[in-house]
Amino acid sequence: MMNVKMEESWKRHLVGEFEKPYFVNLVNFVRQEYATTTCYPPGQLIFNAFNLCPYDKVKVVITGQDPYHEPGQAHGLSFSVNDGVTFPPSLINIFKEIAQDLGTPMPASGNLTRWAQQGVLLLNATLTVRAHQAASHQHKGWETFTDAAIRTLNEGREHLVFILWGGYARSKATLIDQNRHLVLQSVHPSPLSANRGGWFGNHHFSRANAYLTAHGMTPINW
Repeated sequence: MMNVKMEESWKRHLVGEFEKPYFVNLVNFVRQEYATTTCYPPGQLIFNAFNLCPYDKVKVVITGQDPYHEPGQAHGLSFSVNDGVTFPPSLINIFKEIAQDLGTPMPASGNLTRWAQQGVLLLNATLTVRAHQAASHQHKGWETFTDAAIRTLNEGREHLVFILWGGYARSKATLIDQNRHLVLQSVHPSPLSANRGGWFGNHHFSRANAYLTAHGMTPINW
């Protein structure tokens, strides 16, 4: 049995993936990459999204595509950066929309651990990346694994909010039963997309909280 260091409830739900050939190949690839080149996030944080947000605690899923690929940024949560790191443009636009939507001021830290601990699964489709090389670990098996995580939430939980930003994330909508869950979709918060319209004023944060409240759950303090 492959020893995957992951939060126990997630491990139970995803254990069927660990022995599949794609996952064995993926682990071998990732080990080789981390041994021979600089990769992000640090190895112990690859499954940080799962470890901070157990399966039964998930309320909201925010999907990203790739970890940040410059030093000190990525720590295993989509869109999040470590304390003290300059906010990437997408994260600035996320905080601007939260400010417009909820009247919350721009936070001092771009570290979204505070969201994860409230039940926001900040899930990148690809969980690792080579330094300075965007998309370098795509199509190696991570997407199959993270799709499995979305499927198990879709099937095993009810009244979750799935937030899909940009074309790639929106392709995940086919994995989700929209009769059982709320799916919120818009353009990506990156400046290129957001400035063309459809990002600002999407009200995803207030809409997510309204849905959670309507289904008896505590809203997220964004």
